[in-house]
Amino acid sequence: MIEVVRIPALTDNYIWLLHDADSEETVVVDPAEAAPVLAEAERRGWRIGQVWNTHWHRDHTGGNLAIKAATGCTITGPAGEAARIPGIDRAVDEGDAAAIGGFAARVMAVPAHTAGHIAYHLPDAGMAFVGDTLFAMGCGRLFEGTAAQMWDNLQRLAALPPETQVYCAHEYTASNARFARTVEPDNADLARRADDVAAARARGEATVPTTIALERATNPFMRARDAGELAARRQAKDGFAG
Repeated sequence: MIEVVRIPALTDNYIWLLHDADSEETVVVDPAEAAPVLAEAERRGWRIGQVWNTHWHRDHTGGNLAIKAATGCTITGPAGEAARIPGIDRAVDEGDAAAIGGFAARVMAVPAHTAGHIAYHLPDAGMAFVGDTLFAMGCGRLFEGTAAQMWDNLQRLAALPPETQVYCAHEYTASNARFARTVEPDNADLARRADDVAAARARGEATVPTTIALERATNPFMRARDAGELAARRQAKDGFAG
């Protein structure tokens, strides 16, 4: 199986370090910065061979060039944003694939947060790396796309197997939970999860990865009935002070 290491970076980012023991291949997903990634890989004796980017934002690509310089790795990123991905070697889009060892990652086009945003779904490993499209009880801001695109994205992700582990790129869960409770105050699953998240954060613990099942039950954006409802919820969240 693939081992996944969560590396905190910047203020609230998570970088994901993947390692397949059989092939000894190592992949970095969305390196906000290089130093903690290189240090963790060295500590574990892993050689980084690939970087996978989900979108062009600096807090997901800031470590690309330094990691490439240190390791000679190959950088894969979204075709629609190739000109904005530092050091990109391979541009991919919907239906393309990447791989770590014997595990194939299906590329999903999920535009809305950025125009060319992609996700990597590894069905045989039960994992999805979604960047800033889907968060625990949240979704990304609509910087370069529409609510209709985001609603379609979340419905596609909701259709993945419920046990799929979802690796997003930020620790936004506590704020997302507080907002979600204003949207669905009678959702008992959400109330329980919000309490669990608050306790975990008080202990200094991370709250991701999440699962598709959890998001189906508690994420007000994934649970929106249509794009219009998602748009209203996203607008409300953008101004939410809680």
